[in-house]
Amino acid sequence: MQLTDTFQAIDRNLYRRSLKLMGNRFDISVEAGNMADAEEMIELAVSEIRRIEQLLTTFNEKSLTNQINEMAGIAPVKVNEEFFQLVKRAQRISALTQGAFDLSYGSIDKRLWNFDTSLKELPDRDTAKEMVRLINYHNIILDEVGGTIFLKEKGMRIGFGGIGKGYAADRAKQVLTGAGVKNGIVNASGDLTTWGNQPNGNPWTIGIADPDSAGKPFSYINITDMSVATSGNYEKFITIGGKRYSHTIDPRTGYPVTGIKSVTIISPIAELADAMATPVMVMGIKVGLDLINQMNQMACIIIDEQQKVYTSKNITVI
Repeated sequence: MQLTDTFQAIDRNLYRRSLKLMGNRFDISVEAGNMADAEEMIELAVSEIRRIEQLLTTFNEKSLTNQINEMAGIAPVKVNEEFFQLVKRAQRISALTQGAFDLSYGSIDKRLWNFDTSLKELPDRDTAKEMVRLINYHNIILDEVGGTIFLKEKGMRIGFGGIGKGYAADRAKQVLTGAGVKNGIVNASGDLTTWGNQPNGNPWTIGIADPDSAGKPFSYINITDMSVATSGNYEKFITIGGKRYSHTIDPRTGYPVTGIKSVTIISPIAELADAMATPVMVMGIKVGLDLINQMNQMACIIIDEQQKVYTSKNITVI
């Protein structure tokens, strides 16, 4: 069913617009004195998200992303400062997660893993490894002086599916707060950022997705001026030999992630929450939690395939 662009009042002085952006559903909610003001403010956020979409998309052959991919193994591409800094931050996350997060994930040969009924058996480990051989963040070369980005290997591709929605949510929030909106939420298909409070003065109450009941939260957290992102295997997976395999592929092995149903990251920055959710799933419960526990102002909730809940040290679920 196609998402229509809708605008509605959802509470006293709280207004929400829902529409499709960046290939995903975005819900933008703001507190405003009246509907006209709310519409005007939200349009600023929508324009900013559309700008980010054009910056990062792979569906426009003239986008910087496609130019870099087209010139892989041939020559560096000059990019603007915003794009360069986003890639630079992504590279830091790749190093932090030892490659569990990798912008060059777009290099994966998708013929191997087709998550529908046609996939009946697992490929061998060597074949899987070969399919991800071009994924290597070390081969994304950044030239600070020249402001260029170069992919060393021909056939390499970068993509922003693991960080773009979070970045767009952060930018939309910045535009709205800059315009004087004191309370609101930008929700990019579950990757969301909040600021201020609800109209009644209470913090925002955010539901954590239940991996076994799409659309039904298994618990809630109260947050303000924080962001939340969730990665899970409950929307797309296959079952072979009675074992569930996630659509999330470990870029280091070419094999799908097992054992974890969902990972939720809480952070002040939506970009970081978005970028960390999948790699924690790839790294596994112990390593993932150890990493989050070492990071400032970060928290994590993991649900494994036995429905057991694990949390980082600094969070309480209700």
